[in-house]
Amino acid sequence: MEFSSGGGGGSSGGDPHDASKRRKKRYHRHTVHQIQRLESMFKECAHPDEKTRNQLSRELGLHPRQIKFWFQNRRTQMKAQHERSDNCTLRADNDRIRCENIAMREAIRNVICPSCDGPPVTEDYYFDEQKLRMENAQLKEELDRVSSIAAKYMGRPISQLPPVQPIHVSSLDLSMASFGGHGHGMPCPSLDLLPGSSLGLASFPPTNISDADKALMADVAARAMDELIRLLQDNEMMLWIKSASDGGELLNLESYERAFPRPNSHLKNPGVRTEASRSSGVVTMNDLALVDMFVNSNKWMELFPAIVSRERTIEVISSGMLGSHSGSLQLMYGELQVLSALVPTRKLYFLRFVQQIEAGSWAIVDVSYDIPNQESQFLSSSCKAHKLPSGCLIQKMPNGYSKVTWIEHWEVEDKSPVHSLYRDLIYSGLAFGAERWLSNLQRMCERIACLMVAGNSNRELGAIPSPEGSRSMMKLAQRMVNNLCASINPSSGQQLTTLIGSNELEVRATLHSSADQVNRMVLSAAATIWLPVPPQTVFNFFRDERTRPQWDVLSNQNPVQEIAHIANGSHPGNCISVLRALNTSQNNMLILQESCLDSSGSLVVYCPVDLPSIHLAMSGEDTSFIPLLPSGFTISPDGSRGPDPFPVGGGDGASTSSNMDPAARSLSSGSLVTVVFQILVSNTQTARISPETVNTVNNLISNTVHQIKAAMNCSSS
Repeated sequence: MEFSSGGGGGSSGGDPHDASKRRKKRYHRHTVHQIQRLESMFKECAHPDEKTRNQLSRELGLHPRQIKFWFQNRRTQMKAQHERSDNCTLRADNDRIRCENIAMREAIRNVICPSCDGPPVTEDYYFDEQKLRMENAQLKEELDRVSSIAAKYMGRPISQLPPVQPIHVSSLDLSMASFGGHGHGMPCPSLDLLPGSSLGLASFPPTNISDADKALMADVAARAMDELIRLLQDNEMMLWIKSASDGGELLNLESYERAFPRPNSHLKNPGVRTEASRSSGVVTMNDLALVDMFVNSNKWMELFPAIVSRERTIEVISSGMLGSHSGSLQLMYGELQVLSALVPTRKLYFLRFVQQIEAGSWAIVDVSYDIPNQESQFLSSSCKAHKLPSGCLIQKMPNGYSKVTWIEHWEVEDKSPVHSLYRDLIYSGLAFGAERWLSNLQRMCERIACLMVAGNSNRELGAIPSPEGSRSMMKLAQRMVNNLCASINPSSGQQLTTLIGSNELEVRATLHSSADQVNRMVLSAAATIWLPVPPQTVFNFFRDERTRPQWDVLSNQNPVQEIAHIANGSHPGNCISVLRALNTSQNNMLILQESCLDSSGSLVVYCPVDLPSIHLAMSGEDTSFIPLLPSGFTISPDGSRGPDPFPVGGGDGASTSSNMDPAARSLSSGSLVTVVFQILVSNTQTARISPETVNTVNNLISNTVHQIKAAMNCSSS
């Protein structure tokens, strides 16, 4: 402590000499010995009397007034320390009382009436009723808007239209006589819904998540983000190794367990297996647009229709920083699929957390999160999957591109054996791996880029008059593809499995509600076969209109002609076509077809669309009301780790199996082909499907498979 060397305290009477002396007064610091002696005395007596101060003055060589000031300052310091201590204690008590208050409010909110087992009537009833009234008014406005749009296209008010007549199966020319006498179908029992079964959507947990739960979710997400960033950027611990078979990056489990020790696996069964992979590539979309599509669950599902069969945002825990998605945290539900009914979907609740690492660099992490009392939704699933920290790093590049590094990390417990056709693909980690996610993202971003500049490509054919018409056609085709992908493994519906022939073909059918037509039921049937032919060859065979009569049993071997063509990607196989069947009486019916492929697989999807609807789409009008009932094929490698199934630049010149040497064919990778047909069966949610309908579907799939194998010289496979 510092004190003045001149200690006079009386008035100097305004003497200028004294004023100058006060301005020039000097200070000195007490010695260590003086401070120690004063401290020891302060512990004995904080308020010494004048006699004690004089004694200390003589002992330490200090003026009595200096002794007095030192004790005054020391008492002030002690008082401030005590006040800070009291403030901390009071703050802790305040936090404890606030937590008790929150817990009491939660308990009151969840209280159950003992007489009726329901919530008690509170003063919030009036506000709930007002909220319902407001929602009803909004729904009425939406109905009026839709009615006005419908009247615009129909020429008269919707109330004056006659009742909608059901579309019969016969209108699709699916009669038994049209199949040409192969007769592989066997009589099948009718499809009866189980008592009490529901075709509605599964229930979700209520959104009244407490503050304590949100704090726990934030902690789980933060730790997951830390792990993901280390997995994405840190190679010093040799966390990733190159695969000897295909050069892909696989997780070194020993190094991972040392870097991220965990007491035990999330899944307790010793049969749990781990899938972990990393892949990187360039995407034709800027970083901000990508982050926005990941944060919006609907846009995210549109990015990955072949992988995400269903999604929903349960709760937005944090919306992120103002003007940025950084810090955004959401609780979500998802169902992930392989495009075959033979592979069960992976259902999970997960947290999605977004963080901006630096300017132009974003990290997005997904990690499983268990919801109490929701395990019943997964009891019927034959696969239990837990997602460890996974996600991607998005880095800004010049020209509006982005570099994306993707990581997928799963723990999987198979409650039933994996189907033999998909065993290699599933166990290799390719089915739900990082490469599949990234290749799907690259293809969809190319499609979005083509949608933005539709109409400027010189590869377009036909009478599409404007860029708006091309964009309208692309949106209609994308809805068709999404419809087919969602029909293979619908989240709700009643399933039926039948065998055709001598156990040579397994058909799985699902009755579910139509996505495009209210109160209409659709029977979606699918069967998967293996062909000893490279996937690129199979894809070229299906998308070529010249070979269509060889497999399309509904065309009665009539040739088709491409009358319009829209490119939606850099590969020539990524395109949309409008086909017209020749030598047929149905001149008012065209075929809309989209083919798309990437390194993980391919799709060929088609749907009959009447001529007025096609003209409407080509004119750039809204096509959201046009009903679609698509069929098609999904093609994927069989997981045997053969050559690149879809080589870059591999176009129509790829060799076919008919002219391949048998020895060379045995060394090449094969293909898993899923045949999908959908039939509109009823205008009500009936509980029964006739045996004739089931038999019709079985014959349709059986004859299609027979013709495919015959055309590709694979009858014995």
